[in-house]
Amino acid sequence: MRFETLAVHAGHHVDPATGAVTPPIHLSTTFEREPDGSFAHGHIYGRDSNPNRQQLEQCLTVLEGGAACASFASGSAATAAVFQSLRPGDHVVAGEDAYYGTIRLLREVFGPWGLQHTLVDPADLDAVAAALQRPTALIWLETPSNPLLRITDIAAVVELARHAGARVAVDNTWCTPLLQRPLELGAHVSVHSTTKYLSGHSDLVGGAVVVHRHDEFFDRILLQQKQGGAIPSPFDCWLLMRGIRTLPYRMRAHCEHAALIAEFLAAHRAVAKVHYPGLPSHAGHRIAQRQMTMAGGMLSFQVQGGRTEALRLTGLLQLFTRATSLGGPESLIEHRASVEGPHTRAPENLLRVSVGLEHPDDLIADLGQALEQL
Repeated sequence: MRFETLAVHAGHHVDPATGAVTPPIHLSTTFEREPDGSFAHGHIYGRDSNPNRQQLEQCLTVLEGGAACASFASGSAATAAVFQSLRPGDHVVAGEDAYYGTIRLLREVFGPWGLQHTLVDPADLDAVAAALQRPTALIWLETPSNPLLRITDIAAVVELARHAGARVAVDNTWCTPLLQRPLELGAHVSVHSTTKYLSGHSDLVGGAVVVHRHDEFFDRILLQQKQGGAIPSPFDCWLLMRGIRTLPYRMRAHCEHAALIAEFLAAHRAVAKVHYPGLPSHAGHRIAQRQMTMAGGMLSFQVQGGRTEALRLTGLLQLFTRATSLGGPESLIEHRASVEGPHTRAPENLLRVSVGLEHPDDLIADLGQALEQL
């Protein structure tokens, strides 16, 4: 079946008790045992499983073309579960331009715990290979990267990992399974902040880990989910399932709008540089064309000048909200260096944009009037 059909039907079924087409929300924290001590419906306790969470995990497994899924209360919790499923003393290679929260987890949480890591430019395959000279358990990729939208050749890194005996995990939040399918490219793990495009409405926080094979490593991820307890609520699972049903159509609009805005910004005299893999001038354009179906709804750009000019621009905009996050119907803009603090790799004149579902002509007009005032 095609993705649009799967997005509507995967994990969904008519409620057998009532005939309801829309699934009910199961808020119960506990479930009845049979007289023989068994659980006829497979659920014991809310931290272990829940019907809404089960439906969500079935859905995400199908959409990613994986074997199993574990959902979490946030994208960071999902990321942490992957890292904590490694062993103290293990080595991780990660992209230097990955989401700053991921780098903080490696440096400030799992570093003291005993996990070692090396940051590299994952687009530089020689740098990845050099980092793998140490026994490496996991390569963590984020493509496009946040916030510079660098592109990594997933299949090429997977080949390096295969020779080194390492797993490859890809943060697929920005692309979703509609635009990029890491497991089909050979990755072992695909991670999502479901808060973003999968939800699509800026009204829930969640995360998920989808794997290509249910093995001992995934069992450790499940242990983190069930014993660590960072699980999504039944209502958040229900909301997320609702959002996924319109994902293909929302995502195409995000991408189409972002492409138009990127072209506009690239031609504007007040813009120094645009980071968007859909532009032929982007260093990773050809790889993006090969491993992505569209170039995504995220972009960043650098204004002429520095921090002062970038922040001033955000105050001149009328349709773009100054806020963290991405993937909702509203367009957001953010000065990443301010958010990320002293360890940021974001240039001081860079602004990250989550392009929303407003009419692109209105968004371009708003950017135009603001840029003309710089």
